[in-house]
Amino acid sequence: MQLIWPDFQLRNQLPDGVGVCVTTRQKGLTQPPFGYGNLALHVGDDAGHVALNRQRLLQQLPGVSAIQWLQQIHGIQCDAAMGGSITPACDAVFTREPGIACAVLTADCLPVLLMSDDGQEVAAVHAGWRGLANGAIATAVERFSLSSRLKAVIGPAIGFEAFEIGVEVREAFANAPEYCFRTLEGDKYLADLHAIAEWQLECLGIRCLSGLSGCTVRQNHQFYSYRKEGQTGRIASLIWRRR
Repeated sequence: MQLIWPDFQLRNQLPDGVGVCVTTRQKGLTQPPFGYGNLALHVGDDAGHVALNRQRLLQQLPGVSAIQWLQQIHGIQCDAAMGGSITPACDAVFTREPGIACAVLTADCLPVLLMSDDGQEVAAVHAGWRGLANGAIATAVERFSLSSRLKAVIGPAIGFEAFEIGVEVREAFANAPEYCFRTLEGDKYLADLHAIAEWQLECLGIRCLSGLSGCTVRQNHQFYSYRKEGQTGRIASLIWRRR
């Protein structure tokens, strides 16, 4: 598996003992249209190849003994990681346990990785536009200790220039800043999911760190894009406490 690790600047801003990374579509075992680094079991890919990709990923994560995968349903529920023995139906996962990586799968939606300043608590959030509109980030933040100060890292997602939306989506973010949108003709808009998430994080008092983001459409050679490709795989964004 080919992984993207934090650059020097981001690495120096992460709490001690916290690891983060993002996978790519390259150098895996699954075949086109899912090739090669698909990690999702729900997209019609060969389950055996996906399982091997997941196994290879686990072997590349330092200090990780298990990955907590989710059955993502475009909701806002955040469950506690269970060591990978069960795959809960939810869109965010939280843990205080070292050695368990919290993972979310995406192919345009926004992955948000949360961590406490002391590195003792981490969470991963799958936030498409519905999740952002309905408070997925805020729900995950509620899992953290009341005294915790948090940081966030946002992974690859569909970029501003590629995400065209209609009135329904624009109205779902009626309170968001105007700079998060651009008006087009015919009741159409462009929406910046990354900017919306940063604004929500700022409202929650959370500092957003840069270094793992990218556009899944513009960088489609590296990431999957459901909007561009239709049938396609999923990358993973992961965060963990090292053992």
